[in-house]
Amino acid sequence: MAIKWKKFLPTALAYLTVAAVFFAVIFFPERQSAAAESRIVTIWNVDTFEGGRGSRTSFLKTVARRAEKELDGVRFLVTSYTVEGAEAAFGAGSYPDLLSFGVGLSSFAERCLALPYSFAGGMLDGACRAVPWCKGGYFLFSLDGDFAAAGETAISVGGKNLPALSAGYASIAGTETDSQAAYTGFLSGKFRYLLGTQRDICRFASRNMQVASRPLPAYNDLFQYISVLSPRHREDCFTFLDILLGKETEKTLGSIGMFAVEEGSGERTVNVFSDGAALERLAALAGQGGDIKKLDKYLKTI
Repeated sequence: MAIKWKKFLPTALAYLTVAAVFFAVIFFPERQSAAAESRIVTIWNVDTFEGGRGSRTSFLKTVARRAEKELDGVRFLVTSYTVEGAEAAFGAGSYPDLLSFGVGLSSFAERCLALPYSFAGGMLDGACRAVPWCKGGYFLFSLDGDFAAAGETAISVGGKNLPALSAGYASIAGTETDSQAAYTGFLSGKFRYLLGTQRDICRFASRNMQVASRPLPAYNDLFQYISVLSPRHREDCFTFLDILLGKETEKTLGSIGMFAVEEGSGERTVNVFSDGAALERLAALAGQGGDIKKLDKYLKTI
């Protein structure tokens, strides 16, 4: 006798559904528990100055994948923000768990947790609340290697940093010029010298050019810092910091044309939490001529 499947099909499907739910609960509780315990830790990267080559955001994503292997159930979500985008998000009450940033972004400062590190440029209210994970540097470039000849210097400006302070401490008079225009003007002979950064070293290398350079170590504000803003994910954030600031990561900074941070280097720097008005005052002081040492009382020695 043929079975009337149409009659029994709804009932069979109902039993199968109940059975599936039963077996899922019995045999896969760990998977459900793991999903319930998973945590998302947000990291924003804000570039306030030109890097070397490649992307600092992509570099942080690589570090994040390493950190995830050490922390079960944690996902680090790395996002790139402009300065304007980050400021707008802060204004709307949105903040990340970790923030990678440089000089020129300070409106989140009161949210930064104290860190178990020490760095003069990241101090706030008696505690270190920002620590650099990589740095650039200022350099004087000459096409022919003669740094004594007379000629005009282009001071490359590209971001929120203060190259005028580097020029002042090196006793270099020059014309502040947009980064790209300074670079092309230097190559075309419009400027004899270029006061530039690690970005220009990478530009020269990409063109297989041999350009003489002199480091200008007296002042440096080209540090990419990181701060922890989230008490909720504190332990996860500190695990990420340990990896980011570790020796293995330090060895790979050359892949993005940046340098490792050296304590005790003697460089002067500005406090990374300085607001826009303070940075403008420093730039004005540097542009007034005279004794550049008057700036010392406003700067930190690394």
